[in-house]
Amino acid sequence: MHLYGLKTCDSCRAALKALRATGRQVGFTDLRAEGISAEDLARFHAAFGAALINRRSTTWRGLSESERASDPLHLLAAHPTLMKRPVIEVDGTLYLGWGPDQRAALLGNGAQTA
Repeated sequence: MHLYGLKTCDSCRAALKALRATGRQVGFTDLRAEGISAEDLARFHAAFGAALINRRSTTWRGLSESERASDPLHLLAAHPTLMKRPVIEVDGTLYLGWGPDQRAALLGNGAQTA
């Protein structure tokens, strides 16, 4: 299991804590500190499409209209913090975010854990 996010992101920290509490080994990639490969970005975009870009972020609000209209993969490569977080990979299956559906899928009966 691997989580892609930001170490300062509340959702990412909550997901890491809950997943590790189940005894699982969870790898972590900090998008700001380590970046993300073009291959991973392409996989995530293929899985989630437009939902991969966090249009509520401060980074998004700071972009010009022409930047917002550019290729999403180029935009995410230039601004990895635009990626909605976390992206969690489990045995080749990808999950986006840490909402009730993701918690239920990854924690089972412990899905109520925030």
